[in-house]
Amino acid sequence: RFLDNRLFATCSDDTTIALWDLRKLNTKVCTLHGHTSWVKNIEYDTNTRLLVTSGFDGNVIIWDTNRCTEDGCPHRKFFHTRFLMRMRLTPDCSKMLISTSSGYLLILHDLDLNKSLEVGSYPILRARRTTSSSDITSSGSSGPRAVGSPCHQSNSGPLSEKTLSRPSQREGGSPRNSLEVLTPEVPGERDRGNCITSLQLHPKGWATLLRCSSNTDDQEWTCVYEFQEGAPVRPVSPRCSLRLTHCIEEANVGRGYIKELCFSPDGRMISSPHGFGIRLLGFDTHCSELVDCLPREASPLREIRSLYSHNDVVLTTKFSPTHCQIASGCLSGRVSLYQPKF
Repeated sequence: RFLDNRLFATCSDDTTIALWDLRKLNTKVCTLHGHTSWVKNIEYDTNTRLLVTSGFDGNVIIWDTNRCTEDGCPHRKFFHTRFLMRMRLTPDCSKMLISTSSGYLLILHDLDLNKSLEVGSYPILRARRTTSSSDITSSGSSGPRAVGSPCHQSNSGPLSEKTLSRPSQREGGSPRNSLEVLTPEVPGERDRGNCITSLQLHPKGWATLLRCSSNTDDQEWTCVYEFQEGAPVRPVSPRCSLRLTHCIEEANVGRGYIKELCFSPDGRMISSPHGFGIRLLGFDTHCSELVDCLPREASPLREIRSLYSHNDVVLTTKFSPTHCQIASGCLSGRVSLYQPKF
């Protein structure tokens, strides 16, 4: 994740984050220690210059790059939840989305990164499509995830409202860091539950993109959900901030492995790992903007093109932000570059 034109951060399965300078890549600027398991996400708020990381220890940690030295950066735990998979900030940093392997999607609304969240210190918005009331967050660590089992199933449910206080709402809006717990609708899942393995956001902040697999690991889906903004929620009703708009079933090859998908820089296409290749998907056959083809009910994503060059399961794909180019990487370590011609 680039912090500016020369400084960038990387995260690793050795539990560390490293800062690098493009002008001197033979040594790290510094190494950041704070996570206790694999670190899987890096986000950055350019306004506050705060680095935000998440890992399989269930922690979201804030690093103050304004006070960075050779020994590291001051840091603090911002949030904790069990079975954390991925964490993203919306482009305007007004929301934080967290996906879990137990099928829950957590949304922190009206985000304030300067305030650490502990149980009892933030309001919760009632969950949608959830039945259990067991606690999935705590002030202590849940420990590292089982290696080789990224889709570990749990019966844990959303946060227990009995343990959470409800600060009064700010005038004209919801309280800062209001937590919403959702179980996103997934086709084919119904009552079997699902694991949310990959989480991406539309570059304009209009929607979120999820890769989900069923708990029985026999189905895999790519799903798009639009954000539904509305009036502040009442204490007795769910906020329901997401609506499923498009979806498509995937090949379900390489079970148990996480497949990272992505939006194109303009948000008109999705690149999705599909077996030993990738598929380019659109909201319609003309690659229209999402806002121009929002259906009343969930519609299938349209396959624009399939690209195959690997001899192993593709696990990740990414568009170039500046060129007509796509990269894909497979389980055996090969990276392929494509320049599609339409």
